[in-house]
Amino acid sequence: MMKLRVVLLAVTALFLMSCSDKQAPSSATTGPATKTAAEPIKWKLVTSWPKNFPGLGQTPETFANYVNAMSGGRLTVTVYGAGELVPGFEVFDAVSQGSVQMGHSGAYYWKGKMPAAPIFSAIPFGMNVTEMNAWLHYGGGMELWRELYAPFGVIPFAGGNTGVQMAGWFKKEITALEDFDGLKMRIPGLGGEVFKEVGGVPVTLTGGEIFTSLQTGAIDATEWVGPYNDLAFGLFRAADFYYHSGWHEPGTALEFIVNKEAFDSLPADLQSIVEVATRAANQDTLDEYTARNNQAMQTLIKEHGVAVKALPEDVMLALKAATEKVLTEKAAADPQFAKIYASYKAFYDGVREYHELSEKTYYDNR
Repeated sequence: MMKLRVVLLAVTALFLMSCSDKQAPSSATTGPATKTAAEPIKWKLVTSWPKNFPGLGQTPETFANYVNAMSGGRLTVTVYGAGELVPGFEVFDAVSQGSVQMGHSGAYYWKGKMPAAPIFSAIPFGMNVTEMNAWLHYGGGMELWRELYAPFGVIPFAGGNTGVQMAGWFKKEITALEDFDGLKMRIPGLGGEVFKEVGGVPVTLTGGEIFTSLQTGAIDATEWVGPYNDLAFGLFRAADFYYHSGWHEPGTALEFIVNKEAFDSLPADLQSIVEVATRAANQDTLDEYTARNNQAMQTLIKEHGVAVKALPEDVMLALKAATEKVLTEKAAADPQFAKIYASYKAFYDGVREYHELSEKTYYDNR
């Protein structure tokens, strides 16, 4: 009986192996079909910041980690800093052309392509971070942003916010508006155009170019972000005067941009993961700046002897008046700017009125 059982098991095994061989497709018939959905989709993400730079450079890394984890490795994102694959100011073109799938930057860098783009970064004396996020996600701002970028085959997502920035570093003291005459300052976006209106000379530089330009005298002043990032760049070694407050960027929104064709090719669940990861990274960035800026400011003051000054009141009033002039002229010159700014302004007026009763009153009382 034992021998019979062994024989029957052997025969059964041979039969099953034979069936398996007949059902398995040959390599000649499978060809490219051997690539299964389990193989990871690999994306490249280029940025306008130095690789792993605190805050700005960490946001795309955080996003990539979220995507890699949530997708279980089905979608992997590799981050490249400014200059590693493309220069910092060519991020938008690289994404638009499809040479990379994603980018992380600031919308104000694309004003040469779209005059209205800087609205989605910061408007001088405009909305703060909570107001900006609310307009984008619940006030119609995101729909207008995507409509603006659609002709370029690019989909924007909010990509972090620094909160109110500092007014910047100056090599000479600012005591009156006349001190801006002919002053060369690194200041992009609408803030740069307002600065020009009051007599300054705005210069656009990537972050990696700022310190050397300030140290060598190629520029006389620079705004960058705030204590956390300014300390990391060592700007206190190149200029003596540190000014507040950030009239030009009261809540600077960063952006993730995605090539539309690449996004549309993803299955629905991976599309959702990309969107959720941008929302998470957007909030995480603000949390980090809120935590780190105060620590860095204390280091600048206590360890490096930096004196923080306020811009004179007459200077602020002149900048405010110049802002109104610049915005009015831009709205008259460009229909897209007028349309988007009308939405921004309507939301701003409403939320500002409410915040006068809530946030501002609370700040005054505490």
